[in-house]
Amino acid sequence: MIIIAGYIDFTDQEGRDSAVEASKALQQATRDDEPGCAAYCFAADPCVDNRVQVYELWDDEASLAAHFHHENYFGMRDMLGSFGMIGADNNKYRCDLSEPVYDDTRTARADFFTA
Repeated sequence: MIIIAGYIDFTDQEGRDSAVEASKALQQATRDDEPGCAAYCFAADPCVDNRVQVYELWDDEASLAAHFHHENYFGMRDMLGSFGMIGADNNKYRCDLSEPVYDDTRTARADFFTA
């Protein structure tokens, strides 16, 4: 699995909110039309007025590489840029293990306990 996490900053809250609203169709299209996309969410940060939080989850490098050549990627990039984007910091993380946060007793655990 590959996680992309980060943020995009806009000039102001209005630009951020407009970008989030305008991006809904592209977010849904990416989820629906691109094999290997397990999650794709660009959402308003509740604590920073001009920031969008980015969260993506991809099955593998091949599906992420295909996304970077897909019309949805180009559409999202161009659309976000049109709303006063002033900065961004997004990173990808390769994950080799996934398990629940909560164990069978509903206790939150920081350690990896099922492997």
